Amino acid sequence: MDEPNEQPHGRRAMFRIGLKKLMEPIAGYLEERFDVSMPIARTVLRPPGALPEPEFLETCYRCGNCVDVCPVKAIKSTASDDVDLTGMPMIDPDIASCAVCDELACMKTCPSGALKLVGEVQEIRMGCSRIEPRHCLRMQGEDCRVCVDRCPVGTEALDIGDGGEIVVHESRCVGCGTCQLHCPALPKAIVVELY
Repeated sequence: MDEPNEQPHGRRAMFRIGLKKLMEPIAGYLEERFDVSMPIARTVLRPPGALPEPEFLETCYRCGNCVDVCPVKAIKSTASDDVDLTGMPMIDPDIASCAVCDELACMKTCPSGALKLVGEVQEIRMGCSRIEPRHCLRMQGEDCRVCVDRCPVGTEALDIGDGGEIVVHESRCVGCGTCQLHCPALPKAIVVELY
């Protein structure tokens, strides 16, 4: 018997409904036998120590502890129409950036393990900064070095190259967003790309 919202109206509609009913059990069988799920991409910057996005979404309690202890109030709770995402911690580097604090407070206060405590600050991998040279004031001839001067990791992560250009050392960049926050260019010449 057809569901009320799937009443066929013509031969094409009846064919679509029949095909759907035929394929659903096959799709269910294949999903059980093989991992055909698409990886969940990270769409927002998570606090330091965050598990990969699918695990993070399953593990986080949305308790707000990391939000409460962040010394610079960079971590915010997500407001979303999607109930599964509401209350999830995130950082918007256009508003506030992770300070990469010595306490690693957010990781230490996480009760669920969604934020794993790292041994050293250099092990944090929130994302990685990317330069857009055509927007960079330094590349336009100005003596701007705001991103380099503000980087909490220092010249190990962000430096000025031999040719005077800004250089991101990907192996050392933690993706905190400080460079993006303080970049004076509009649009921003340096942004964090998510992992």
